[in-house]
Amino acid sequence: MSMQWNTRGPSSRVRTTGWITALLVALLAAAAPVWAVELSPDSSGPTIGAPAPQFTLVDAQGKSHSLKDYAGKIVVLEWTNPDCPFVQRHYKAKTMIGLAQKFTDKGVVWLAINSTHYNKPADTEKWTKEQGLPYLTLLDPSGEVGHLYGAKTTPHMYVIDKDGMLAFAGAIDDDPRGDAQAPKNYVAAALTSLLAGTPIEVAAPRSYGCSVKYTAAATKESKTAKSTS
Repeated sequence: MSMQWNTRGPSSRVRTTGWITALLVALLAAAAPVWAVELSPDSSGPTIGAPAPQFTLVDAQGKSHSLKDYAGKIVVLEWTNPDCPFVQRHYKAKTMIGLAQKFTDKGVVWLAINSTHYNKPADTEKWTKEQGLPYLTLLDPSGEVGHLYGAKTTPHMYVIDKDGMLAFAGAIDDDPRGDAQAPKNYVAAALTSLLAGTPIEVAAPRSYGCSVKYTAAATKESKTAKSTS
């Protein structure tokens, strides 16, 4: 049997190789989870060392909570979405809960914020009970506060110092794939430094996770604000 495609010369072999490469790339792209992203902190958010944006949000019971209520305290903000596999992985490992329990005993305030547009109070209440969360989850369905901080992923972590300045913004740790034996927890290191009065070594690590599921209107409004700023 003759190999006719191989008798057309090098150009034919190049075209064939290119076609196979393109097919492999397409297959890999189709297999990749569409919710997985890895992004730097959004430039529209506050910079490290700048005042943290003030906000007021409600919890699942409808009670209002303002950032100013915690003036003079170190505050951790955790952008979350229970539907996100990255969040699920960290909650299975007790990453956030363990940190919150360790540092709230030292006076740190921990608040989760859910900017998922389809999230309902009942969903948050169910998640809170299932996970046994020792901290509040605040609801931001409009995405206003998420865009105010430039939150791009879940999880996306922020730490505010006692003076109300943004001290940290980025990833929870250096293990986006979840396969490290001893991942470096950036938030734990940042909180330890703040409590000790020493500089934070890594204050803005690249965040990773699922994209925040903002409303289309909130995303459009954020992009418009950026283009006119």
